[in-house]
Amino acid sequence: MSTKINPKKLLLSKWTAVAPRNKEKHFIVTKLLLPENPPTPLEFIELEAVYSKRVHVLPWRALNDTAAWRPGWH
Repeated sequence: MSTKINPKKLLLSKWTAVAPRNKEKHFIVTKLLLPENPPTPLEFIELEAVYSKRVHVLPWRALNDTAAWRPGWH
């Protein structure tokens, strides 16, 4: 099953890691890392772990991987 993600609606969206590590299961998108060249599309986001507050930078398209991420908190 593939999830259609709109990058413009990612900010403050909630995600669950399918295979949590270091008790980090629930995440929230805290920042869209916009490119310096405005016409260039968004590529990276910052995800913050709710439990540890640790921040991870990853390509937003990685959230399409249903083997790693699920939308919402489960």
